Amino acid sequence: MMTIIAAFIVWFSQVIVQNEVIVTFDGQQVASAQKSDFTVPLLEEQIIDTRNYTQFIKRINEKIYQKPLNATINDQGSIVPGKVGIQLHQEKFKEQFYRHFFENSTTQIEAPVVEIHPKVDTELLANIRTHKIGQYVTYFNQNKKARAHNISLAGEAINNHVVFPGETFSFNEVVGKRTKEKGYLPAPEIVKGELTEGIGGGICQISSTLFNAVDRAGVKILERYSHSKRVPYVPPGRDATVSWYGPDFTFKNSLNQPLLIQSKTQNGQVIIEIYSSDIVENRNE
Repeated sequence: MMTIIAAFIVWFSQVIVQNEVIVTFDGQQVASAQKSDFTVPLLEEQIIDTRNYTQFIKRINEKIYQKPLNATINDQGSIVPGKVGIQLHQEKFKEQFYRHFFENSTTQIEAPVVEIHPKVDTELLANIRTHKIGQYVTYFNQNKKARAHNISLAGEAINNHVVFPGETFSFNEVVGKRTKEKGYLPAPEIVKGELTEGIGGGICQISSTLFNAVDRAGVKILERYSHSKRVPYVPPGRDATVSWYGPDFTFKNSLNQPLLIQSKTQNGQVIIEIYSSDIVENRNE
């Protein structure tokens, strides 16, 4: 009897190994695997290995995922429409996978997808660009090329960002880590009261300008730290130092409408404007 059982298991494994799961998207193969990779062999029934199945799903989604793009405002003041993204529709895929998995033949599945709509579309952007509720301007030396470059990069990172009612804005989260790979350059910065050189030096002028702009808009400031040494581009006590491994600048949109951050650097100026709908109200008032 044991010999028969052993022979059956060997035969079963050989049959399964010959059967593939092939996943296609838009007519192109994006993933494939042997059915045996997902099978836990038992005597009475076949059980799918959920851990391997989950990893398989992850690989598929990485191949077909397309990030949605928010609508933006270009340098000419025109609205550039956003773009709908897509991701794997996991429930529909699971239905197809389980329905065909136990067939003794190669299974081909066209990956079902679900659309991911951008948070900021043309209609929303058109509505919240109508009323300026805050603005601040600071100045920098254009001849300090590395610092000016870093200021421009950080300014681009926050430009067109929309903060919805009740949401918290984090400068570090939105701008991301300042690295050489992202184009940031070594430039002077203040660390523990001393002027030193570090990657991304100068970006605190963006966070400080933003702080003054949103403070005038009436939002709730959650986290802000001053430099250990006075900076020349804002009055004393009106700066907001940031560091990837240290201080952050955060605020909460306490308004009843989304707010739009518009940031630009030109002719040695950092200009940050805050817009919202013309029916905006402060919930804290």
